[in-house]
Amino acid sequence: MTCRRHSLALPLVLAAAGWTLSAHAQSVPGDGGVAAPGPVFSDTGPDAALYGAAAGFPPGTPTTASQLGHLVGTYSHFDQLFSSRTVRRATTPWLFKRAVEPAISYSFRSERFWIGDYLSRNPATGLLIAKDDTIVYEHYQYARTDRDRFLSQSMAKTITAMLIGIAVSEGKIKSIDDVASAYVPGLASTEYGQTPIRDLLHMSSGVAFSGQDDIARLSRDLFAKPGKDPIGSVAQFNTRIAPPGTKWHYASVETEILGLVLRAAIGGPVADYLHDRIWDAIGTEADASWAMDSTGQEVTFCCVNATLRDYARLGRLLAHDGTWEGRQLIPRQWLFDATTVQPTDGYLAPGTAAPYFGYGYQVWILPGKQRRFALIGIRGQMILVDPASKLVMVHTAVRQKPSDPASNAETVALWFGLIEQLGK
Repeated sequence: MTCRRHSLALPLVLAAAGWTLSAHAQSVPGDGGVAAPGPVFSDTGPDAALYGAAAGFPPGTPTTASQLGHLVGTYSHFDQLFSSRTVRRATTPWLFKRAVEPAISYSFRSERFWIGDYLSRNPATGLLIAKDDTIVYEHYQYARTDRDRFLSQSMAKTITAMLIGIAVSEGKIKSIDDVASAYVPGLASTEYGQTPIRDLLHMSSGVAFSGQDDIARLSRDLFAKPGKDPIGSVAQFNTRIAPPGTKWHYASVETEILGLVLRAAIGGPVADYLHDRIWDAIGTEADASWAMDSTGQEVTFCCVNATLRDYARLGRLLAHDGTWEGRQLIPRQWLFDATTVQPTDGYLAPGTAAPYFGYGYQVWILPGKQRRFALIGIRGQMILVDPASKLVMVHTAVRQKPSDPASNAETVALWFGLIEQLGK
């Protein structure tokens, strides 16, 4: 494995229970001989040859982007393949502090592992751990760097829900008990149009939307050329199978409708609203982007692209329940409501909504008495948040299977190992 540190970092050799990682970089004058922690970069990763290492991990084309040999490139250059709107970086960046990497271990399937073991067999493109304002671990694989923008996949759903909360607080959306057609009249004659925003947030509309077939249809409508009007696309899913607010069913189309509601309510692009309400205020260091359909509407069920540290800034904002350096950016009560299952909503509880997780406002809720939650996207995209300890883990990956519960289980095991060691 070839590893390299940021050019401002000093050489560091980390040894922890049998694994050694070397990093060589330029010295910093006047440092007194103390190593300056920084990100670690690797030119390889598990099964690198399968992911296109020999060709430099190319992203391919829109039609080949999901092929295994193009996943690394696609998931770090998505906005070069598909039309996207820029989310400008902050005028004044806010910088994380850094600490020397701790020795991190975790238990999984009755065995004890080190974090280096995790990276050696999991196709993570980036892994960052922060405790409040301090980064304690930041590693990249497959020749990815801290300048790459990583694809969020469905982590964007949670971002959409947070923007909905801000729009409610500003009076742009009067109530989440309003039905969607109150803001998107084109849906007035549809079942989705008659669904309350609250139930769309909970993915409990009661409207039929199948897994692979319907998401493929929706994606073709929005990403293919010449494309289809998003209102017309979502309107084709028009069969009610349950009353709203009674049954959870994961359906990306419901976040797409939330995006249409949001765009209508704020009267402008969703990406611009993200910049103005969150991205600038949290001091992001790099431009981000949000993929658009052929009409210029952001595809809100997926496809934000951002650097690992900017995702960590977002995670820190959520860990502080919407407060950033004393300023409330997302309403505190909204964060609590979004990440808590109410006693009357038992169908959303962990182990009921899904075999392990529960579900809030477009966010996954971990089991247990302590309030913890996660933003999750296919192929291993995750931001895990523990508000009590202000611990955040950002994990980007290129898993071969879009949905891989076994791999998710190891990532969650690593997360609980972190909480055990760093969450006090």
